[in-house]
Amino acid sequence: MAVHQERKTKATERVRFNAVQGAAELFTPEFVEYLATLHDRFNERILTLRENRAKVLEKALHQGIPPAHLPVSQANIGDWRVPPVPEDLQKRGIEISGPASLTGMFINALNPGPEGTRAEGDLDDDEDSAGHRLEDTVNAAWNRKKAIEGTLTYFDPEKRKEYKLQAGDLPFFMHRERGLHLNEPDVTVDGTPISASILGAALTLFHAGRAHVERGQGIYFYLPKMEATEEAAFWREFFDASREQVSFLKNATIRAIALIESLPAAYQMEEILQALGPYAAGLNAARWDFQASILEFVMNDPSSVWPDRFGVDIKKTDFLGNIFRRLVAICLKRGAVPVGGMAVALPSKEDEVNRAAAAAIRADKEWEARQGFLRAWVAHIFHMRTAADPFKELQASGWKPTPEMANPDNYPIEIKVPEGPVTIEGTRRNARMLLEYLEGWLTGRGAKGIDSLAGKPGTHPALMEDLATARISVAQIAQRILHQAKTTDTAESHNYALVKRLLQEEAEDILARLQATIGAGDSFSQAEVRYVKSLKIALRWIRNYTQLNFRSLGSYTRAELDNVANQSDAF
Repeated sequence: MAVHQERKTKATERVRFNAVQGAAELFTPEFVEYLATLHDRFNERILTLRENRAKVLEKALHQGIPPAHLPVSQANIGDWRVPPVPEDLQKRGIEISGPASLTGMFINALNPGPEGTRAEGDLDDDEDSAGHRLEDTVNAAWNRKKAIEGTLTYFDPEKRKEYKLQAGDLPFFMHRERGLHLNEPDVTVDGTPISASILGAALTLFHAGRAHVERGQGIYFYLPKMEATEEAAFWREFFDASREQVSFLKNATIRAIALIESLPAAYQMEEILQALGPYAAGLNAARWDFQASILEFVMNDPSSVWPDRFGVDIKKTDFLGNIFRRLVAICLKRGAVPVGGMAVALPSKEDEVNRAAAAAIRADKEWEARQGFLRAWVAHIFHMRTAADPFKELQASGWKPTPEMANPDNYPIEIKVPEGPVTIEGTRRNARMLLEYLEGWLTGRGAKGIDSLAGKPGTHPALMEDLATARISVAQIAQRILHQAKTTDTAESHNYALVKRLLQEEAEDILARLQATIGAGDSFSQAEVRYVKSLKIALRWIRNYTQLNFRSLGSYTRAELDNVANQSDAF
């Protein structure tokens, strides 16, 4: 007993965390001991995984050696299947997605939509739609715990609105933590920042996990930014170690779905599933991050400049569609669950806009359902039924995947340049999206409703954009600058001056529209400061990419971003 108490004391002395609201109650002596042990066991391993990622990228950029399949092994030719997948995860329909840290949004996501039905699952996110601050991760941990317990409530003082969970069964929870590439600088062990993945997953297992176990529920994770089989093996060992350390996890059901959102991971999908071992449940087709990853790996190749991303439709771009058909085939072959991509349209006050958005969402989800996906994601409950129905209707029709759909060899991976034009307007839309997204980031939001065609003719809903679409926007702009890409129609070349002008023009237009809406008071002045900062940060982020530095926005502290904003323009 004395030895156990000494270990607790040592852990509490080693672990330091910023005093954000709610953190002290989560960082109990028992949790801190668990966290310190995980750090001791896995931190060096994570650093090695990051080094290995860098080597793969370096080979592609500087040696022309792209990612490729692993050698033939039992992982890709053996007769194995993942363990039986829990019934929750086999449901057809839709998962509602959003940041777990924003309590009002989280509660709304768990409640029924306009038609009175709930989503099948909830993707409560602390990754691409989150703010990437310790306060966000802490708030997400509390919100998850209280939601599972059924006690989560929130009062918004600005809107003077109360949020509470409505009666009835909640969706199953899919917890998505930050990726292995990130640290949390505001939590340290012996002065070393802890891995953001270790911190987030440990908080979820220790606190929300207890609530799940007490209610007889499984604990389900999405594993983002996966790049290699060895990373899946890390997660298997991480879950094993957590079972060893935390008594109530010993017999808990813990399952994980790997996001396929990097080019290297696409070549290792079977191996990743096998490496997850008893925790493997499925694979997810993460479209936007996947396209951003492709652009990063081909960034140095002048023959691989992509057309405007807004016209790259997975349904009409065979090489992209085949990669995700291969994902489905592997899941069918191995008994795993294939989960599709995100529908991001937001509701509008205009019925015509909502009808157009619904038609586009339905077409997209019908395509996914026919490829064999069981369900997909949606960003707002307004379009929840529209997004869910195609999966349910196909199941009700008695449709079954064909044997050919379960053969990954029918869907070889080929990386090509999609068809489509390179236009100034496409670059302009990326620039506007970046400015709007970064303004939201500076207020602590990782997801923001953005209309990149604001003020333009036509019917176009605002979209819930997150870090994935910001990343692909930066990558596309940088690629065009790096290779002085000429526009399809006018042969005008992209360069730093052109992009800076577009950013400045879009910033001016955004501010003019905002001022016309809210006037020239304090709120506008504060927003103006944020947009000026956003412009400076966008310049720095794009410049980083042209220098083949693909550092995540999530790795910057807000103080570092303020410093960027106070420096001279990056170009």
